[in-house]
Amino acid sequence: MDFKVIRATETYQQAGAYYVRIQAMARRHNITLREEFDEHDTPDTKYILILDGEFPVATCRLYELPETEEPVSSMMFGRIVVLPEYRKQGLGYTADYNRKVHGWTFNCIHMEKMLVQD
Repeated sequence: MDFKVIRATETYQQAGAYYVRIQAMARRHNITLREEFDEHDTPDTKYILILDGEFPVATCRLYELPETEEPVSSMMFGRIVVLPEYRKQGLGYTADYNRKVHGWTFNCIHMEKMLVQD
């Protein structure tokens, strides 16, 4: 395995992010393309793409956060069925079981991690 993490800035890289989303989510969970791609998907959307060699295997969308004086945290919604994997990886996210998102195909839990500030 030859994993590389890149910022998907070129069209072919963004196509790789779309490919992963279609294969991993839309096809696997029978989610329509309209459901998978929402108002956050625009030509300016920023993606991180993980490649195994030159083949796309994982992706995530990046969101801009408004500037604030508050401590910055990393937030994500983790699928309930994979929460044990997040814990096993020791990534430092804390799950808030009171903040659930009920999706079309699976349910997610709000997860957050405080980031170190200079």
